Amino acid sequence: MQNDFIDQDSARGETNPPVRLQNEIQKHIDNIIADYAAGRPIDKMDALSEPNQEVITGIVEQLMRVVYPGYYKDRFYKFYDIRNSVTVILEDIAYKLNKQIAIALRREWEDNPVSTGPATVEESAGARAECLTLNFLRQIPEVRAYLSTDLDAFYDGDPAAENLDEIILAYPGFYAITVYRLAHVLYRLRVPVIPRIMTEYAHGKTGIDINPGATIGRFFFIDHGTGIVIGETTEIGEHVKIYQGVTLGALSTRGGRKLQNKKRHPTIEDNVTIYSGASILGGNTVIGHDSVIGGNVFITSSVAPGTRVSAESQKLRYDSNTKKMRAVEDSSADEDSSWCYVI
Repeated sequence: MQNDFIDQDSARGETNPPVRLQNEIQKHIDNIIADYAAGRPIDKMDALSEPNQEVITGIVEQLMRVVYPGYYKDRFYKFYDIRNSVTVILEDIAYKLNKQIAIALRREWEDNPVSTGPATVEESAGARAECLTLNFLRQIPEVRAYLSTDLDAFYDGDPAAENLDEIILAYPGFYAITVYRLAHVLYRLRVPVIPRIMTEYAHGKTGIDINPGATIGRFFFIDHGTGIVIGETTEIGEHVKIYQGVTLGALSTRGGRKLQNKKRHPTIEDNVTIYSGASILGGNTVIGHDSVIGGNVFITSSVAPGTRVSAESQKLRYDSNTKKMRAVEDSSADEDSSWCYVI
């Protein structure tokens, strides 16, 4: 009967909810508003005291136009002179970033009070934000120098790339690295929250999760990239190549907050290639230079330089009746053989 009643309302073109439904909605609204009074972190009501995700992701896209001026265009800017164009964009970035950093600092200082001397928290956060914003802008040429080496690594390492333009405009791995390198500068400047919002924005667009705290050397190449995870304390050398589905993670998070600021993720030395699906875990795990890590291996201890690591070959059986190939377990094999890797 209730469904018939609603259908009849719809048939008559009535858009207002039925009286009973409207009354029930009001009860639920009252319950939810009452739940906000519990005093938990999720009950906070002042959205203006937190950094604005939309503004920060907008800054990311504006920075792409600064880093790659010939590839990203803003429909609002009609300047043909490069100085005028960059001036307009950079002034807008500086204003927005300065404001967001100040908000993030005030929020952090509220949770962890610091001495600001005779100045108020508001004044100190504003002054500090200006300093950090200018420091960030100063380092953009250095970021671009690193990205130029990454671009070379992409082109040299991927025969499918027709030209450099294609890499800048279409490769998700290169986009993720660009955002990471910008966010990493803010991370090193100890700007709260904002670097993580930036890299999670890139994560959502590309499927590549690079924590802004990771340290990554020049000539870094991500091939395909979907599903890659690079943890906060990961250290990656130069000329490293990583395929899709690779995890450079922590061995265990059971220690929770006690593990904060400790080395939890692996170190990858120079000239290492890591193929798809490999998991390399632990803060004490070091993959020596010039090593090759095969697909689907699980590594929790260090590997000597120049080593080739591969998973034990999976055994296959062909069913002549169905003409289909399927994997089967070898009953004589060790129960842990699926994790075996050969050094």
